Amino acid sequence: MILIAIVLGTLTAGIGSVWVAALLSFGVLARYTQHMLSLAAGALLATAFMHLLPEAFESQASAHDLFMTLLVGLIFFFLLDKAELWHHGHEHHHELLSDHANDHSGHAHAHNHAPKAGSWAVLTGDSVHCFGDGVMIASAFMADMRLGVIASLAVLAHEVPHHMGDLMVLRTGASNKRVALVKVSLAGAVTALGGLVGYWLVDRLQDYLPYFLVVASSSFVYVALADLIPQLQKRLSARETAAQIAWLLAGILLVTWVSGLAHGR
Repeated sequence: MILIAIVLGTLTAGIGSVWVAALLSFGVLARYTQHMLSLAAGALLATAFMHLLPEAFESQASAHDLFMTLLVGLIFFFLLDKAELWHHGHEHHHELLSDHANDHSGHAHAHNHAPKAGSWAVLTGDSVHCFGDGVMIASAFMADMRLGVIASLAVLAHEVPHHMGDLMVLRTGASNKRVALVKVSLAGAVTALGGLVGYWLVDRLQDYLPYFLVVASSSFVYVALADLIPQLQKRLSARETAAQIAWLLAGILLVTWVSGLAHGR
């Protein structure tokens, strides 16, 4: 019975939060793409610096080891993006050669397959984060059924702004809305995997949770600073700049508020 509850709770939290985020990102708020980029940047930075990292450093893990994990994570996601950009650039080169060979047909072909930085980074980091959420939910269910339900709902609410950031990163890259939704949904489904693993090995994995949190933090920091904020660094009017800053702060405040609810503050 507990195992079934864990699976249902983790799927609801992991995938349910993605679909709520999609409704907000692609539906009601779809017209405000630039504002959503600011909101996502604020949400990702706040998640890393005000929620994940503090929680990791409250553990018994060595601060030196956690900072080293953060540094390695940032470098890893940088190299991951380099590999992705190189791969797509290599494919694009062959497509251009093919188009040139068929140029006598008189048709011009425009290609724009190079992805924005951060798509693989945010999916990897989100998967790690979701795995940690699954372990946490499993721990709550194993302590008390009602606590597990509360934890599942708290994770669902807490993940919405994160997934909004994920969807915006993928949407502004090479993916369309449907592909972006599928990719982030798969990352969200890792919550269930974390729940299953946590059900069997919850005691052993507790020692590794701080490192999971730091790796997830490194992905969010990298995506915010390497992808989202550079897109916002453009010359704007005073009014547009004020709106940009307001939405950035709104993302920070949203995560702070939801984190406070999740921790009962």
